[in-house]
Amino acid sequence: MLDLCQCGHCQNDMCIHKVPIFSTLNEEELIKIAGLITHRNYKKGEIIIMEGEATDSIIIIHEGSVKAFKNTPDGREQILYVFSDGDFFGEQNLLSHQTSTYTVEALEIVKTCMLSKNKFQSLLHQYPEIAIKIIEELGERMSRLENALQSIGVRNVDNRIGGILLDFKDKYGRKTPEGILIRLPLSREGMANYLGIARETLSRKLGQLENEGIIRSVGNKSILILDQEELKALSGNVF
Repeated sequence: MLDLCQCGHCQNDMCIHKVPIFSTLNEEELIKIAGLITHRNYKKGEIIIMEGEATDSIIIIHEGSVKAFKNTPDGREQILYVFSDGDFFGEQNLLSHQTSTYTVEALEIVKTCMLSKNKFQSLLHQYPEIAIKIIEELGERMSRLENALQSIGVRNVDNRIGGILLDFKDKYGRKTPEGILIRLPLSREGMANYLGIARETLSRKLGQLENEGIIRSVGNKSILILDQEELKALSGNVF
């Protein structure tokens, strides 16, 4: 952990500007909430929450990305979610007095904003629309998890790979003259774990997509999507 500081000084770049659950609030209300927030920064590979841990704060990602995962009985890592700017976690103990159902690890240097349990619950009473937004986000999160589980059990490998690339395109992609460049939040091994396939299978399938002119690898950390329509067809257009 790199540092801990108050958020009130960063009015022009407040983390809460990025957070969908605060999107209904006006500037004055956002500034008020900013005074309640503290910042923590984490190094790549640092654990933010352990599975089974009870947290006393809701944690919002200001910059960077993290993976939420569980270890399977055979020792493999199953990635459940990848959270990035504006996403939140740690709500289990705040809303339902449960411990975390997964471990969260920083995939790069991550800047977080943290609201303590008492302050956050006070906000929910003061601004009920925040609670509605949280319910909406948790519903979407459950839907994504159900899609992922269905993906592992029903969809073929090509569908899964096409789907995850489209998902990453929406969250991490930017337009370039050649296509959409995705800064991958996960390594190849991490993507394979997310999809429930072997790393060798993922590498082979990505190579096939390159040969077909659908994507192009840009180093180890980025992929350029050259043909979105073919990728959608490959995914079954689920995402």
